[in-house]
Amino acid sequence: MAIKTIGFIGIGNMGRPMAANLIKGGYQVVAYDADTQRAQRFAQEVGANAAASLADLGKGVDAVVTMLPTGKEVRACLLETEGGALAANLPQGAIVIDMSSADPVGTRETHAELARRGLAFVDAPVSGGVPRATDGTLAIMIGGDAAAVAAARPVLEKMGTRLFEVGGPGNGHAMKALNNFVAGSGFIAVAEAVLIGQRFGLDPGVMIEVMNVSTGKNFNTENVVKQHVISRQFASGFALGLLAKDVKIAADLAHAIDVESPLARLSAALLEQARDEVGFAKDHTLAYTFWERRDKKAAAE
Repeated sequence: MAIKTIGFIGIGNMGRPMAANLIKGGYQVVAYDADTQRAQRFAQEVGANAAASLADLGKGVDAVVTMLPTGKEVRACLLETEGGALAANLPQGAIVIDMSSADPVGTRETHAELARRGLAFVDAPVSGGVPRATDGTLAIMIGGDAAAVAAARPVLEKMGTRLFEVGGPGNGHAMKALNNFVAGSGFIAVAEAVLIGQRFGLDPGVMIEVMNVSTGKNFNTENVVKQHVISRQFASGFALGLLAKDVKIAADLAHAIDVESPLARLSAALLEQARDEVGFAKDHTLAYTFWERRDKKAAAE
């Protein structure tokens, strides 16, 4: 099936610029969001259409892109919405491209259910945040059957410049979670090192400079800690709740396939605790302030 019209579900901070880039790329876009007014405003501003319901969306598109909080919402839209599940209204052979961060095991279940209905499913989570979503340079990790991935690539190329085919169904979501597990654990490690060093008398800025020319160099030392923690800007653009969610997905995946992963479990727990104290929507770098307060409290006791 030639893809001309794409339904885009989830017109949020990431979804909005991604959907806009599909329009710039020559596709007709039909927007849908739980906030119907948000979808309508987007449609008016960029020359798209807005669907009043998931059933209406399904009847008028060749493919669907979802950009939602978790796989639970994706599955609900596709299969569980009473009286109007999206899958029941899509044409045979249509492709669903899920660009959310989701549980890889659940993704495989959704893939199998859609396949029984004659629908293709590709998981294609992203990395790069709002700036790269806006300029269309996202990194995209793609999982799915070969034919479905081939059909999805022209769509994905309108939203990202670094596309990685990482294997079968669910592998894209697994790769995203594992990447963010490494990133999240790295942030925890650098934050703890700075707290320890500062207590002992080291200058945090100098510590990061040393790490960046030594074996401790990583994404967080290069791009996060000095710019957002030491500067007290705390504006990396990535929510703490989302990081905690992704690291928990990685830990849960390890548990599901019987891989012992103590660091994943500990990192997930530490980030969830910080999320509960700081707030889901707060910048993830603000987790440092929670650990900082905890450290000062312990020192005073």
